[in-house]
Amino acid sequence: MENSSNKHVPILDRTLAKGKGTNETSLAAFSFLFSELIQYSQKRVAGIADLEKRLANLGYRVGLRTLELTLWREKNAKRETRVLQMLLFINSTLWKALFAKPADSLQKSNDNDDEYMITDNDPLILKYISAPKEYASFNAGAFVAGVVEAVLDACHFPSRVTAHSTATDQFPSCMTLLIKFDKSVMQRERAFEGR
Repeated sequence: MENSSNKHVPILDRTLAKGKGTNETSLAAFSFLFSELIQYSQKRVAGIADLEKRLANLGYRVGLRTLELTLWREKNAKRETRVLQMLLFINSTLWKALFAKPADSLQKSNDNDDEYMITDNDPLILKYISAPKEYASFNAGAFVAGVVEAVLDACHFPSRVTAHSTATDQFPSCMTLLIKFDKSVMQRERAFEGR
């Protein structure tokens, strides 16, 4: 007779609730799949801008599903109505769900009130990605930008999110997401401040 404690439960039969065994994806498997996703997309586009747009669109689809799963797993989940609280949710809770660590920083732009930046000094998604010289301006972080844009859109914070390489000597693969909110979001934020 088989011991039930040693029995391996197939992934599709496991609960969605957070607990032991929910973050099992190996870095090698993830890196391989993401690399294949980039190669697949690269064969179907004309240039770097199209490739980044395609990756952002794929990330958007992942972002919608990730938000749903993350909110379902959160015990005290609530609908955020303020910009800063929503960004803190993305910076910590969502980033932990995706990359097993929070993002390194969240900053407001000094120049524009409607722009914020999320920085990851050592992004997991770019760990094993390299590009040939003709793709020097390519940023695979566009996928993460699509994920974040989907989360913001689904939570009624329409915005445009772009990924930028902000490499330094200390952090050669540093990535910054620039989030530019729609005017309607900023008007709503000002209305909340006026209360």
